[in-house]
Amino acid sequence: MDKEVDPQVLAVINEKRLSGPRLAPVEIVAKMGVFDARDKPYEYAWLATGDNVIATIWAEYVSVGSGGRWFYLESLDTQRRAGGGARTPNQIQRVKDRLALLKRSFDAGQGFRAVLQTNRVAIVELESNKSAKVSTRVRDEDEWHVATWEPERQLAILVRGPRGWVPTEADMQAAAARAGIRQEAEPDLAAAPQASREEVEAAAIAYVTRHFTGYGYKAENVVGQQLGYDIGVSNAKGATLLKVAVKGTSAGVPGFQLTSDERACSAREPLWRLLVVTDALGPAAQHTIYKPSEMDQAPGYDPLG
Repeated sequence: MDKEVDPQVLAVINEKRLSGPRLAPVEIVAKMGVFDARDKPYEYAWLATGDNVIATIWAEYVSVGSGGRWFYLESLDTQRRAGGGARTPNQIQRVKDRLALLKRSFDAGQGFRAVLQTNRVAIVELESNKSAKVSTRVRDEDEWHVATWEPERQLAILVRGPRGWVPTEADMQAAAARAGIRQEAEPDLAAAPQASREEVEAAAIAYVTRHFTGYGYKAENVVGQQLGYDIGVSNAKGATLLKVAVKGTSAGVPGFQLTSDERACSAREPLWRLLVVTDALGPAAQHTIYKPSEMDQAPGYDPLG
C-alpha cells in the first residue's frame, strides 16, 4: 500500500504514473519485450527479448540507504512467505522462476530492468490475501542489478543504479526486519542429509521439462529406454529439435559422468546435446546446453566415467 512506501520512492512512482501513458499492469510488461506477458500475468519476473531480465520490485520493500541509493532485500527462501506462513506450490514455483532469472543476471554480471509496483493490500498480505491486486505499476527507467547473492544468509541485495555501492549492515538489518526476512545461519552440511544422485537427476529432469514446455515445446521423457538421451524436444508440428541428455549437480552431487549409451549417441546424433542443471535442488536452478564438442567445458563433467 502507498502508505508503506518510502516517500522518496513513492514520489518517483507517482511522477512516472502521471507522466506516462495509462496502461494496464500486463501491458507495461508486454511493451518491455515480454510477448507472452498476457499468458503470465501473475509472474514475479520475466525473460524479455534479447535475454533481458525484467523483475517486479515491490515498492513497499524498497529501502533508501546512504546517498539516496535504493536497495531491495530479496529473500532466497522459496518455502515461506514474507511475514510467515507456507507458500502454495504455485507460489513456490513463481518464486523459484524469479530467483533463477535474478541469479542468471548476477552470474552474467548484467543488470536487469524493473517494474515498480504498489499493492492494494498491506504488503505482508501479498501472497495470503485473495483480494491482493496491483495498485500501481510503472516502468523504472533506471537499471537495477544484483549486488550480492548470499545463500548462507538466504538473501540477495538488489540495487538501483550504478555498481560499486552496497548498503551498510545496519541498513540491511532494518530492511530485513521491515520485509520479514529471516537471515539464516550457514547450515551444517556435515550434519544435513545429502541428496542422492537419483534425487538430483529427477529434479534436473523436472526442471528441463518445465523449461521446454514453458516455451511451448513438447518434452518427451525417455529416461530408462537407453536411447542415449533423456528428453526429446519437438515443436508443435512434431519435428524433433533436440535430443537432450540431462545431468544435475548440487552441493552433495557436484559431478557427473556420461553412460556408454550417451557417449555413443553424442558421436552419431546431430541433435544430441548435454544439458547441465546446476543447483538442481535449490531455489535458483539454472541450466547450460553443450554441444558434444563443448562437453569438456561443463562444470562437474568427468570424462573418465
